[in-house]
Amino acid sequence: MSFSGKVAIITGGSDGIGLATASLLAARGATVIICARRADKLEDARAAIAAAGGTVEAIRLDVSDADAFAAMVADVAARHGRLDMMVNNAMSVHYAPIVKLTLDQWRADFAVNAEAAFIGTKAAMKVMLKAGGGSIVNIASTCGIRAAPYLASYSASKAAMIQFSAVAAMEGARAGVRVNVIVPGQVNTAANEDYARKNPDAAGATADAIPMGRGGKPDELAEAIAFLLSDAAAYITGVALPVDGGKAAQMYLPG
Repeated sequence: MSFSGKVAIITGGSDGIGLATASLLAARGATVIICARRADKLEDARAAIAAAGGTVEAIRLDVSDADAFAAMVADVAARHGRLDMMVNNAMSVHYAPIVKLTLDQWRADFAVNAEAAFIGTKAAMKVMLKAGGGSIVNIASTCGIRAAPYLASYSASKAAMIQFSAVAAMEGARAGVRVNVIVPGQVNTAANEDYARKNPDAAGATADAIPMGRGGKPDELAEAIAFLLSDAAAYITGVALPVDGGKAAQMYLPG
């Protein structure tokens, strides 16, 4: 699954799923552009990928700034003469019951999870449609297909991302632009591991509720993303693929 000579943009690329994906694509030959808000973490990620022999650029960016995001995608494509892959991975989550969730919190989650996915997909499609093809993968969440209390804005925005991606897939299909979605469940990112250390009982119960009995590893998500980006998935578009240890397929049965 070589990506030699190809160019990829990954948002939220400084840690977790984004960093794992950037590292994997770079290791397989792609030129990878990662963007995130925190300059320190972004530089650490860039240095790690470069130290492993990968070709990488780091761009500090808040994807909720629609104009800046669209301009960045266009600039990358112009400088490199191509854009083959786009991964919209940046996320925002607010945890609160609906009666306490503010409109600003609701809008913040939609700005990153839905609107930025729209902006990134739109900007990438403009390049890819002219080039005769490309692959876009948007990163949703199990919360976008199943309900969980206190995650209204996150769940609704991820659900919007999934349906938007399906429409984009239909519009790009005849031109060879594929758009797919990865639907992660619990993933053992740095943030989740920190939560597990502070709340071991809750974390253990959550992991035990997954059919495979554990959370996913960022590298496992990266492999699924790389597959959908690759030519091995040339006949796959409009798919929302759960990568969640079986959680989305699980029927709840009370103990």
